Order: sequence, then structure tokens, then C-alpha cells
Amino acid sequence: MTDLTPLDTAHAAMEAAPDEDAARLRFYERLADCELFVLLTQEAEGDNISPEVFDLADESFVLVFDREDRLAQFVGKPAPYAALSGRVIAGLLAEQGIGMGVNLDVAPSSILIPPQAVVWLAGTLGNAPSEAEARIEALAPPRGLPDLLLTSLDAKLASAAGLADAAYLLGVTYEGGSKGHVLAFVDAAPGAQGALARAVAEALTFSGIEAGALDVAFFRASEPMSARLAQHGLRFDLPQPVETVQEVLRMAPGSDPAKPPILR
Repeated sequence: MTDLTPLDTAHAAMEAAPDEDAARLRFYERLADCELFVLLTQEAEGDNISPEVFDLADESFVLVFDREDRLAQFVGKPAPYAALSGRVIAGLLAEQGIGMGVNLDVAPSSILIPPQAVVWLAGTLGNAPSEAEARIEALAPPRGLPDLLLTSLDAKLASAAGLADAAYLLGVTYEGGSKGHVLAFVDAAPGAQGALARAVAEALTFSGIEAGALDVAFFRASEPMSARLAQHGLRFDLPQPVETVQEVLRMAPGSDPAKPPILR
């Protein structure tokens, strides 16, 4: 099959290794990160959406698809839908005790995510990183980090278009002698620090890496530290957005994290 999506690929890896926690975590990470199309009973009205809810035994499910054509194939006729990120959907459904039916009958990644798993996913995504202050004494190239974490970071940062110019992964020694690793962002966009810190925290969680194994820092390109980052660090280039301001302002329900859609 030539039209596999990232969700299909992650699902296949999970199915091939049912006892492997890392594969299962990667699937849930893809589910949270991708755009999903939610089948509705009627067209969205402003921030209000009314998903089709299907009862199966003692549990209820909302149907979501990772491509518009898959939703159309399942329904077999034009149908209203809302395009939302998996993380937004998980947060909304967790509050209602509803599960997700993902790509049912139309893709290799067809799967029922029960309500308790949706609650777990929403809770995992809602874990905010803690803040602390520490003075950096020395920097070094990163060593000993698992490839799985590097791959997860690369995928996370690839989806953070416009939130920073670049990031550097480094080994670090803090004042007092403690050592660790840090992902340092250069020229983060105003207000983007929280989103970037959460993205890194998610990369750690869904890689199965112990929490706290990677710190996050922010610098301006004009600071002397930025030159040291470039000298010692592994660089990640964040994509820059190509949309015009007018295009960015045309947001679907749920696009603004400060104004999530309302389930009716």
C-alpha cells in the first residue's frame, strides 16, 4: 500500500510488537499530534460541535479519521465534520468519558480507543513541565541519549513551525557540578516558550524516557551563549511558516488552544 499515513505506520509497529511499551507510546504520540476529522451530526456552529456518538456495549465512541477521504469512504455520502488535533479531541472526550473509533473499517490503523485510554492520553498530554533556574558552567556535545528520543524530538520540532529559529541539544554542567542534557531554543517566538517546553516533555514521555532527563532553555540569537550553543550542540532547524497572516487567521473550531470547541 503506497498511501500509508504516519498513524498507519505507528499502528503497524504497535501491532507487530504488542508487548513493547515504546511502540505503543509512539502510536499514542502520533494520534495526539496528527489532525483528525471528527464525524458530526450537523455542521459546526461557531465553537459548538456535535459529534456522532455510537454506543457499543457499555461504552460510547466518537468516530475520527486521519484523512478526509477516509471519513467520506466510511460514511458513503457527504457528511459534516470538524478538523481538530488529536490532543484537543482527547481532552474533550476525556471530560465526557467517551472513547475514539479511529479509522474504523477504512484503514490499516482501524482501532477502538476505549474511554479509559483517552483519559490516560489527555492526562499525559496535560502534564506541564516544572520551571527552575540554574546557571550553566560548561557545554559539551550530547552523549548517551537514545536514538528513540532523538527521533521523537525531530518529529516534535518539525511540527513546531514558526515557534523558534532553531534548537540545540547539548550536554551541560550546571553551577554546583550537576550534569545533564539541555535542549536550548534560539529566538523563540513571543508566547511560544510554554508550547515548546510541553513539546519536549511529550517527546520524553512518549519515548519512555525518565522524566527530567532533558532540560529546556531559551536564548536570544544576540546573546553570547548562542554562539557557544552552535559550537557544541546538535542543531535542529525548525521549519518556518509559509502561510500569510490572512491564512493563519482563518482558524477552524479548536485551532485556538485558548478557545477549545464545545461538545453538544
